[in-house]
Amino acid sequence: MTLSTTLTKAPAGRPGTSGGSGGAAARVARRRAALNWVAVHSLAIAATLFFLLPFVFAFLTSVMTDNQALTTEYWPTSWEWGNYAKVWDTPGFLTWWRNTLLYAGLGTVLTVVSSLPVAYALAKFRFRGRNLALMAVIAMMMLPQQVTIIPMYLFWSKQMHLTGTLWPLIIPMAFGDAFSIFLLRQFLMTIPKEYIEAARIDGCGDLRTLLKVVLPMARPAIAAVALFQFFYAWNDYFGPQIYASNNPGAWTLSYGLESFKGAHHTNWNLTMAATLLVMAPVIILFFFAQKAFIEGVTLTGVKG
Repeated sequence: MTLSTTLTKAPAGRPGTSGGSGGAAARVARRRAALNWVAVHSLAIAATLFFLLPFVFAFLTSVMTDNQALTTEYWPTSWEWGNYAKVWDTPGFLTWWRNTLLYAGLGTVLTVVSSLPVAYALAKFRFRGRNLALMAVIAMMMLPQQVTIIPMYLFWSKQMHLTGTLWPLIIPMAFGDAFSIFLLRQFLMTIPKEYIEAARIDGCGDLRTLLKVVLPMARPAIAAVALFQFFYAWNDYFGPQIYASNNPGAWTLSYGLESFKGAHHTNWNLTMAATLLVMAPVIILFFFAQKAFIEGVTLTGVKG
């Protein structure tokens, strides 16, 4: 009786049985999953801090007093929200805002309107020289703006007499943008040709097919192109410096901010407040439109 009882209870109590090894394996698996979770989220947190800390530093500096902004203290002793009002009331700041909105807004509309028909033709029409036209578009993408700036400046200053304004930067956008044409063309290549053929069978012309069929389907790509162009124009410093530097009434925020920083080089709190006011519209716009932006970029095809 004693021997049989011992033999019956021995396997359950041994640490080397299959039940004990299964529990140990489960503990190892849980520990490994926990370590993976910590590793992945630690990298994500580190990356988040890497991008957010400069904005946090700029914000904290923007609400400091003039004297504290020149010290090594990182936390404001008093929150000076009036710094933003001082920046906003700076002579010319509202003019820079108006000029930037005109440049970025009108330029974006002209770029989309002029680039979409060209992209549609390159994607869906078969004509002689189509590949050559596509190669020309790609070549224009590789051509730096600095290469053509001298002849373009001479044209706008000597022939058109438009220097001192933003029109030399806005008018060319009405003739298409190489990057926008290429991006839209790649997206339009993914639209099945059956939709276009069905529209033509129903009696739609090329323009009506573009507006009624292609345009609604290409909204993600159009949104991505519009955001790219708007961000470019909003942050453009080189163009306004070349064409509008001699007329303060035509300065944009990017160029005016440089002048503001030079005038307040010891007032880092005001400089940081002005910087945040310049960046805020772009950041807000991206957060509201990021879904369309990401969708337009990820759905862009790579067909040739």
